[in-house]
Amino acid sequence: MNGKTLLLGQTLGFAGDPFSDGTGAARHDAHGGVLIENGRIAALGDGAGLRAAHPDAQVIDHGRALISAGFVDAHAHYPQTAIIASWGKRLIDWLNTYTFPEEARFSDPAHAADIAGRYLDLILANGTTTVASYCTIHPASVDALFAAAQERGMRLAAGKTCMDRNAPDTLRDSAQSAYDDSKALLEKWHGKGRLSYVITPRFSPTSTPGQLSALGALWAERPDCLMQTHLSEQVDEIAWVKSLYPQARDYLDTYEAHGLLGAGGLYGHAIHLEPRERARLAEVGAALVHCPTSNTFIGSGLFDMAGLVAEGQRIGLATDTGGGSSFSMLRTMAAAYEIAQLRGHALHPAQLWWLATAGSARALRMQDRIGNLAPGMEADLAVIDLASTPAIAQRAARAGDLWEALFPTIMMGDDRAIAATYVAGRPIPRTNA
Repeated sequence: MNGKTLLLGQTLGFAGDPFSDGTGAARHDAHGGVLIENGRIAALGDGAGLRAAHPDAQVIDHGRALISAGFVDAHAHYPQTAIIASWGKRLIDWLNTYTFPEEARFSDPAHAADIAGRYLDLILANGTTTVASYCTIHPASVDALFAAAQERGMRLAAGKTCMDRNAPDTLRDSAQSAYDDSKALLEKWHGKGRLSYVITPRFSPTSTPGQLSALGALWAERPDCLMQTHLSEQVDEIAWVKSLYPQARDYLDTYEAHGLLGAGGLYGHAIHLEPRERARLAEVGAALVHCPTSNTFIGSGLFDMAGLVAEGQRIGLATDTGGGSSFSMLRTMAAAYEIAQLRGHALHPAQLWWLATAGSARALRMQDRIGNLAPGMEADLAVIDLASTPAIAQRAARAGDLWEALFPTIMMGDDRAIAATYVAGRPIPRTNA
C-alpha cells in the first residue's frame, strides 16, 4: 500500500516471552490501532489517538476482531500439499507410500509452480505469513516456491531437500550435487527481497556421511543461512539411525560430527531426545520445532514442551504439512495444547499464541523482523474474528477476559476465523486455492 494505512481493532503483541515472563508479557489493547507505512508498522497504540494523529491515513476498521502478527510456520513440506491427510502410516511407510511418489513429480517445473502457488495461497488464507519449507531434490522445486513467494511479497525460508540413499532412484542426488545445487540456489535466492535459503538435508537416514559432511562444509562457508533437518521423530527411526551410524553417540551426533549442529539449526520434531542431545542443543542455541498435528497423526510421540522450555531451549511451532493434518496454525496450537495436557501441563493461550508468532520467528532468527506487533516490524498481520462460528461465538460471548475470548478460537478455529491477512502491509485477497 502507498501512504499510510491505519488498522483499527483489538491488538495483541508481546513485550517478552510468556513462558519466562508470564502472561504479563502480552500487550493487549481492546481499542487499538496499527499504523502501517512502507510495508512496516510505523506506530502501535490507542486507535482513536492514532486516528487523530494521522488524519491522512487510510482507515480500515476491523471492529472487534483481533489484529496480531501473522503466524510463522517453522517447519513444512510444501511438496506434500496434495497428499495431506493420507491414511494411516508410520513415518517410514509414509515416506515410501505417499511422500516419495509425490515428490518425484516435482521434476516437472509446471507441477512445482502449481503446487507452490496453491500452498502459499492456502497458508495465507489461514493467516500464516511466513514459512520455513522443505522443497524436493529438484532445483526447480526451490525456484518455484521462491518465485511464488516473491510474487506475493512474502518473507519465506526454504531449501532443496538433499538425499543420496534410502530413497528411490528418481529422488537421489549425491554429496557433490547436493553441495553444488544448494550453493547455486543459495547464491540465486538468499537475501533476495524477503527470501532466505535454508541448507536442507532431509535427515540422517537418507544422507550418507559424505553428503552430510558436504552440506556441513557449505554451512560453514555460509553461516548466515539456516539449516533444517529432522531429529528423533519416532523410536523406530532412531533405531534405524543407530544401525546406519553405529559409531555415533546418538542421533544428534550424526549431525554434529558432520558440521550440522549450530545456532542456526532447525531440528524438526525432537521428541525422543537423550540427555546429551538436550544439553548440546541448549548449549549451542539451536531451535527445536514442535509439530503436534504430525506427531499425533503419524503416531510419533509427545513433545516435552514443559521440560524443554525449563532447559532454556529455543522452540518454534509448525504444521509439518503434509505429515501434519492441517494448514492452520490455529489447529496446530490446539494440538500443542492437547499434547501438553497429555504430559500433565496446561499451556496458557498467551504461550500458544507466542509460539505461533514470536516464538517461531525467534526459532527462525527473524524475531527482529516478523512475529510481533511493534514499531519497525514488517507489517505481516493476521486479523482474527473471535466469533467466526456459532459454537465459537457463544463461548466467546461469556468470556471474562481476552484469553477466555481467544481460547475457543485456538481450539475450534479454522480459516473462517481469519478475517484478513496482510503481507508487508498489503491485504491479501482470498483465493479458491
